[in-house]
Amino acid sequence: MPFVDALKAAALQLIILHHLAFYGPMSDHAYALTPALFSWLSQDARSAVQLFLVIAGFLAAQSLAPAGTLRAPQPLLLLKKRYLKLVMPYLAAVLIGIVCAAIARSLMVHESIPGPPTLPQFIAHALLLQGVLGYEGLSAGAWYVAIDFQLFALLLGTLWLARGSVGGGARIAVVGVVLVATLALASLYHFNRHSEWDVWALYFFGAYALGALTYWSTNPQRAAGWLLLIFAAVAAALLFDYRSRIAVALFAALALGLARRNGFLESWPRSRVIAYLAQISYSVFLIHFPICLLVNGLFARFASTDPWVNMAGVITAWLASLAAGGLLYRLVESPSQRLFQRPRAAAGPHPDALSHAAADNAK
Repeated sequence: MPFVDALKAAALQLIILHHLAFYGPMSDHAYALTPALFSWLSQDARSAVQLFLVIAGFLAAQSLAPAGTLRAPQPLLLLKKRYLKLVMPYLAAVLIGIVCAAIARSLMVHESIPGPPTLPQFIAHALLLQGVLGYEGLSAGAWYVAIDFQLFALLLGTLWLARGSVGGGARIAVVGVVLVATLALASLYHFNRHSEWDVWALYFFGAYALGALTYWSTNPQRAAGWLLLIFAAVAAALLFDYRSRIAVALFAALALGLARRNGFLESWPRSRVIAYLAQISYSVFLIHFPICLLVNGLFARFASTDPWVNMAGVITAWLASLAAGGLLYRLVESPSQRLFQRPRAAAGPHPDALSHAAADNAK
């Protein structure tokens, strides 16, 4: 799906640049060159994560329940496989991040550098429970991996509950969609409005479910009115309590819905570069923050404070993050993905807005 790839690739670049702008010291020195750009990147570009959430929900619906009925005969096995596929490259990136942070601490003093990890903290990260247990993240993107797993588990559990609650195929689909929509509304009108919930899936489920509901509402047999109804409900939530992150999620869902309705989701834009950036996006997401820390430390120790020199450092860190992500994908993520390949009829592919090309995840 080239259109999905393009959204993922663009969102990922914004996330990398957001972290480079938000965490100095290179951006602090380069700020004088383009203050408006750095201000926007440091504050507003973080909303790009909403694209990942919506895409993840969209692809999860396609993979798990394209007609609204859960296809997987063994949900727990599917959840275990999902966990392992996420965690293997994630733990490799965490270990690399620990080393990069240690080097960065020797080069500079900066609040963005995580402290030396404790064993309980590392175990919490391995179990994707660091946020729930109150541990400091060992990398800027660690929270997303934990939330992604929670969201997948919540959607899977909701669809499984719908399948077990009624007997007929069509009725199961209706119940599943209604349950997902109900949780989405609870998220949008309550949980997402209170930051103390931001370590739990319910805080983010509104955006994630918006992607899933967009997929179901754009099935060829569905009337376009269903898509309009979803957008009206989200727009009402924004009128009730405006949040820019939800507005971005609504935009992303609208883009996906129109792309699928108009037939260019799987045909535009055709680009090998975009497809590759989407394919390695999960690995880049995992590794970019440690690489940015390392480059920041090197420039802080050995380069001058000249704005142009530090702008070159920002660009160097950006490109180095992409290169490191490509290596992590080739050496860790891709081999680990092959370990979990199964016949598609058994459980279906696994959605992951960050981890793999759409053709592999299907996603």
